[in-house]
Amino acid sequence: MATRGPRSEKVRRIFNQFDANRDGALNREEMASLVVAVNPRVKFSDEQISAILDEVFKTYSDFIDGEEKGLTYEGLLRTYDDGAGDVDRDYVALGLELNFDDKAPPHVSEASSSSIVDERMAVETQKKQRTAAWAVSPNHGIVFDDTWKIVDDLEILVKRLKVKQAKGGKFKGENFDAYSDAGWSRELGPSAEISEKRVVWEESGHDFTVFLKELVGLRDRADGARSREEAFDGHMAIGRVLYEHQLFKEALVSFNRACELQPVDVRPHFRAGNCLYALERYKEAKEEFLLALEAAEAGGNQWAYLLPQMYVNLGIALEGEGMVLSACEYYREAAILCPTHFRALKLLGSALFGVGEYRAAVKALEEAIFMKPDYADAHCDLASALHAMGEDERAIEVFQKAIDLKPGHVDAFYNLGGLYMDLGRFQRASEMYTRVLAVWPNHWRAQLNKAVSLLGAGETEEAKRALKEALKMTNRVELHDAISHLKQLQKKKTKPNGGAPGESPFVIVEPSKFRTVGEKTTVRQELSYALQIRSLQRITRLSRCNVELLKKEISEHEVPVSYSGRGDPEKSIRKPSLEEILHRLLSFLKPETFQGAIKAVNERILSVLDESGSGRVDLGMFFAILAPICGGPPERRKRMAFDALLWRPLDGDGANVKKVDATLYIKLLRAVYVPSQGVSELLEIHGDSDTSMVSFSEFLVMFDDPDWGFGIMPTLVKLETGDRNRHGNTVCSVCCYPIIGSRFKEVKSHFSLCNQCYSEGKVPSTFKQEEYKFKEYGNEAEAMKDKCMCFNLQSRNEK
Repeated sequence: MATRGPRSEKVRRIFNQFDANRDGALNREEMASLVVAVNPRVKFSDEQISAILDEVFKTYSDFIDGEEKGLTYEGLLRTYDDGAGDVDRDYVALGLELNFDDKAPPHVSEASSSSIVDERMAVETQKKQRTAAWAVSPNHGIVFDDTWKIVDDLEILVKRLKVKQAKGGKFKGENFDAYSDAGWSRELGPSAEISEKRVVWEESGHDFTVFLKELVGLRDRADGARSREEAFDGHMAIGRVLYEHQLFKEALVSFNRACELQPVDVRPHFRAGNCLYALERYKEAKEEFLLALEAAEAGGNQWAYLLPQMYVNLGIALEGEGMVLSACEYYREAAILCPTHFRALKLLGSALFGVGEYRAAVKALEEAIFMKPDYADAHCDLASALHAMGEDERAIEVFQKAIDLKPGHVDAFYNLGGLYMDLGRFQRASEMYTRVLAVWPNHWRAQLNKAVSLLGAGETEEAKRALKEALKMTNRVELHDAISHLKQLQKKKTKPNGGAPGESPFVIVEPSKFRTVGEKTTVRQELSYALQIRSLQRITRLSRCNVELLKKEISEHEVPVSYSGRGDPEKSIRKPSLEEILHRLLSFLKPETFQGAIKAVNERILSVLDESGSGRVDLGMFFAILAPICGGPPERRKRMAFDALLWRPLDGDGANVKKVDATLYIKLLRAVYVPSQGVSELLEIHGDSDTSMVSFSEFLVMFDDPDWGFGIMPTLVKLETGDRNRHGNTVCSVCCYPIIGSRFKEVKSHFSLCNQCYSEGKVPSTFKQEEYKFKEYGNEAEAMKDKCMCFNLQSRNEK
């Protein structure tokens, strides 16, 4: 097993420096001196120091010297293992130097697993020398002598398997140093023991089958122990050894057996959760962590010092399911319980960034970096949050700091490339994506972005080659469109004019000069709003969620009544609970896609419904806002919105809604989906004393009003049914991409625009007219039909 070596020696030297009376324990005065010395930039008050020491002595009571003199060396080591401080940072702050020739005291020295021998009558110190630190920990170590024998035999089996697989070339180790660390607390004990290299075992061969049979024998020995406690000790030790060697499936079997033997013990549930997470079984991992939390809370103060780690790992498991808002809650709990837990703060900041709450994310990430200045991943996420807030120059500096701390940091290179793209610095962006590909050669998105950045830099041939390389990695349709785009550019030989890379020169025309031909042609401004709503539908996939599922959610799940700031009872819930509802509605999404959906919902919808920042949302109003963009016939969506409003009040008549509620709903609907309206006028509604009621038919009139309601609905439905239609080889005269969706043809100059360019008022600069008249074609067949009619009409006129 991995030795802790220099790290534990650093803690020993820190301990010795402050153990002034050399009694083997740090009393309150000595601990206060340590806290102040390792935080030179922080000015603590006496009350703060006292509160910190109270928490430390309470949390680590098991490591307080028997005569209550103070915290032992093992206790100080445990505080660092739990993330309450950074050993390297504190060591530097104290100006200490580590001499690798010095030997650690005998009672903390450890040898690697290669020194394990089959000694049945070894003395206690020999056991400590050949076993990892967890095995001698007072709370998590080996208790019974026979368990030592099982561990020794298991180490021999694992070593034998590793040697055989290494000879056959089957044993692999992958270095993940280039990628962001999840900040994952892998163990209740020292996390430093986990290897930075991921081990891949070959499980289908004969050698592994033999190993499993011998492992069953060891488990039988554990089950045959003289007492239930000894059997528990044996299975826990087997699980720990297997986990250390990244044999997660086998470790899970042992921890599950330990759970059966002692169901209310925290440790087996927690470690089973760790195994399940490593196996990417996130839902089961979450359930095990919740069982561990339940056991910890029932056990009183015995497990209090483990709660921060449990909260952190539970949050990470929830993120594995895509439940980012829920994860934020647990990271906050961990940070509250242990304010110096820099990993919890980093994870909180990253999760807040993931749901679009950038200011809060920056604050949490800056706190994590303050505690651990060399935290590369925190720097990377901080830079991304700063970029999202528009602080680009500072973001570049922080990205560079992340790269300096962790050379080859893929996430930093990739995100910095995106920043340079946004700034129009295409050559620099191309360099960043090249560095990503040097570390991760099959990163197709980096390859595609490299092609786009080369195009922006005017290197068309290089861009074409990069696109072909991306095509070898994936066959996604957007790559084929990009290649078509390049071919079109080569034909036109045009240069970009400050717009997106590869656009033809264009001018933006004011809305009054855009005219429509025919009743079916969509007005430019209306299309602009509808495209934004359609984009939200695509990101959230809510158009794939049938509106009837909202009805089912209302009827099958009880929502407790709470009281709003106005004193009115309402069915409101906290955001994490709302996230669980969305998870049920969008159960067909992959976790990473669901995370994107939550971010979009939080930014566009929840930010309006929870304008005060209370963290609670009116569930009925939320369902009513959601209904128009769900799947299903438009009339059913409107009916669902009305039914959700009926469901909200406790004193409703079941057939009509209050006019004030219907008016508020319409205004909220427009504030969410037609953002130019804003939410300032909503304040007028809150104090309205109008008690009149609105029937469904009257509600429809309000809803369909083109000026004050949601009259944009027909345009949205048109986009839903036709925005994947292609128009043969026809390309947009501005962006040069193949037209997908509606085609807008100018009837005089005969150029064509795509949905996006039409909605933005872009026209080719070569066509200067007093006004532009457009006719919309939903598909190529409509355009051909219109062309034939014009041809026939022209033929008749010639006759």
